[in-house]
Amino acid sequence: MAPDPAILGAAVLAAGAMWARPVRNARGWRATITPLASIIGSGFLVLGPILLISFGACAPLVMAGLCLAAWLFGAAIRLNIAELAAGPDLRSRPEERLEAIASALLGFAYMISVAYYLNLFGAFGLSLIAADSPTGARLLTSAVFMLILVLGWTRGFRMLESLEYVSVSLKLAIIAGLLVGMALFLADRLAAGALILNPPRLSGTAALTLAFGLIVTVQGFETARYLGREYDARTRIRAMRRAQWISGAIYMAYILLLAYAFPAGAIVPDETAIIEMMEAVAPVLPLLLVAAALASQFSAAVADTGSSGGLLCELTRGRLSPRQVYALLTAVGLVLTWRADLFEIIAYASRAFAAYYAVQALIAALASRRRGRTGRGLAFLALALLGGAIALFGEAAAA
Repeated sequence: MAPDPAILGAAVLAAGAMWARPVRNARGWRATITPLASIIGSGFLVLGPILLISFGACAPLVMAGLCLAAWLFGAAIRLNIAELAAGPDLRSRPEERLEAIASALLGFAYMISVAYYLNLFGAFGLSLIAADSPTGARLLTSAVFMLILVLGWTRGFRMLESLEYVSVSLKLAIIAGLLVGMALFLADRLAAGALILNPPRLSGTAALTLAFGLIVTVQGFETARYLGREYDARTRIRAMRRAQWISGAIYMAYILLLAYAFPAGAIVPDETAIIEMMEAVAPVLPLLLVAAALASQFSAAVADTGSSGGLLCELTRGRLSPRQVYALLTAVGLVLTWRADLFEIIAYASRAFAAYYAVQALIAALASRRRGRTGRGLAFLALALLGGAIALFGEAAAA
């Protein structure tokens, strides 16, 4: 068992590094925080058990595929950021129309993602009292939805948004401790000759459609696209790349350390399976993971609620006020909470974001063609088709 002091020490060191003044005040790092916070939600805690149960020893390969898909969709959005900076008047009318469609899809995707975040919040929050009750988790999620509606209605988001850096720092510090604990645990397994090679449970079309349904767990890099008021295009492009590299490294390390240390057959496929798994690593980890989950999911839900309100208000040219959007988002979220389980909501969110990415890739394809770069245009067109396939065929993990 990994010693708790090593885990806590790694978390404290990581937190100290995040709060060092040169890091905290670095403009490039501040720009990176928003997309990084969105990518590294608590979804990665749910993702680990899903990949291990479904793909066994091949889980790292699937994780690498998800990260690669996210990077390619990010490349399309980075091109669109650069194109807008070069001159928005140069864009064709089809590109402008597609941009409006993309914004509408993103606003809708945010609605589903808030339900995803808050249902995770409910599941992890209920785990604090060791009660396995789907109804209790849904009641807690519903209560938080109403709290966010009240805060949004009374314009309380500004205060909460200022806590973003605190939330991200806490989350990354706990992840550092988690990775250290898992590395020590895996090293003990290796020394004892007890590594486990779990066989894949899924293959073929079932495996592919499940992977499609998990794309939301690496989503969030697109937030850099909408930071134009604070940062120039070059800074946003670099911030997105940096956030994707950091998050990709964290995801791959996490899955590699998890995939060969636990027997897949002993894992209960539910939202908080990672907590029971980490009890075998170190007693301190479950509490730290719950703290990270609660902090990150609430802050992410607030951020996406605000983003959805702004996007849909702008698209309807003020016909819908932010308050009305918050009420609509709450209604959609409550329906999803009581009509679907968390794994279904994850698949719905993946499909919604995939549709947005498909349109962004299509915009990049048109921009490339306009500039005479036919080969790159065809590559982005193929990426748009992949996004469309994910939106159509993404499936939920079996609970």
